[in-house]
Amino acid sequence: MEAPHERTRYEEGMKRLLAAAVVLLVSCNQAPPPSALTPAAASAAPPSAAVAHVDGAAAKKLVQGGARLVDVRTPEEYAAGHIEGAVNVPVDTVETSDLGAKDQPIVLYCASGKRSARAAATLRAKGFARLYDLGAMSAWSE
Repeated sequence: MEAPHERTRYEEGMKRLLAAAVVLLVSCNQAPPPSALTPAAASAAPPSAAVAHVDGAAAKKLVQGGARLVDVRTPEEYAAGHIEGAVNVPVDTVETSDLGAKDQPIVLYCASGKRSARAAATLRAKGFARLYDLGAMSAWSE
């Protein structure tokens, strides 16, 4: 049977371990969200980074800096109106489309953000390293 003072030391050690884990988890959540990235930081994102969500201003700067702008909506939606300079690569064809070098930055958008997120996941799996998700096309003008 454990002595009472040994149990107290064990419980105190567990409390310290739990407190350290909480501090670690909280500090990990203090990083700015990807949408808060400056265009320079976003364009320098390491290949292993998750897909960055960017706002309209950051997306415009990325495109001005040479990023490819890709509209993943249907050809009909694209024909009805799109962001100037965008190429249309419907989400269902992203996997088989030639989007150029895998280290070239690509900004994706669609109508609501669902298809652009799906396209980003597909491209990430194909090895594309610098993906930026604008989400909804309307975010371009915000």
